[in-house]
Amino acid sequence: MANYNRGRGWQSPAGRGRRTGKTRQPLNLQRESHSRMVTAGGLELSGRWRATVYYDVDALTHYWRKAVIRVLRASLQAGMLSSNLPAEQVNATLSSQENRWWSVKLQSLGSKEHFLRYAGRYARRPPIAQRRITEISGQEIAFWAKDRRLRRQVMIRLTPKEFLAAWAQHIPERYEHAARTFGLFAPRSMGYSSAAVFAILGQSPKRRPRPLSWNLSINRDFGWDPLLDRQGNRMTWSRRIAPQSA
Repeated sequence: MANYNRGRGWQSPAGRGRRTGKTRQPLNLQRESHSRMVTAGGLELSGRWRATVYYDVDALTHYWRKAVIRVLRASLQAGMLSSNLPAEQVNATLSSQENRWWSVKLQSLGSKEHFLRYAGRYARRPPIAQRRITEISGQEIAFWAKDRRLRRQVMIRLTPKEFLAAWAQHIPERYEHAARTFGLFAPRSMGYSSAAVFAILGQSPKRRPRPLSWNLSINRDFGWDPLLDRQGNRMTWSRRIAPQSA
């Protein structure tokens, strides 16, 4: 099982920002987390692998909501999370979120290749597409954002400092991963469970492919070979020249 978590992008209103037009509304550039859990089957108590698993959406929503709120409450009590709000207001907010509707969707994504391409884009793409940025100058940056109240695209203008501060909210902290694995395929469990899982499935693990060299990676992604000179001759390593002081 794997979990993919990332920000959802930039939307308006609520927060700081300036919208073009006669009225001003704040802009919400805060991170809106989405979690995606993926499983390829289940292991029965008898040791038999079941390729298809039925999930009750209502039951899954109930237990997922309870588990998330329970973790947040425990983290607050342990001092792992902090808030500027009074304790009574934090507890009231958690209680209201625990009883509200949560969006839980079950969907089959077909082949493994299709899912990996989809999840890879979801976990690695930036919070705002480059095509939405229309103007960049030393004084401000203009881009399109979605206004939830008006239900249409609006032009937002921020100073470079405000834009970078908003963008930084979507950059993971050090050692924070966008994709996490749980259960049988958790990092600490792979050394103990991988052999049993492959035996149950009747498969053998594939050898890890060797990573491409830096020049082959550039050639694959950008279509040019950095080891070719202007005449098309291949360059080879000769020696290292130490830098000279001016």
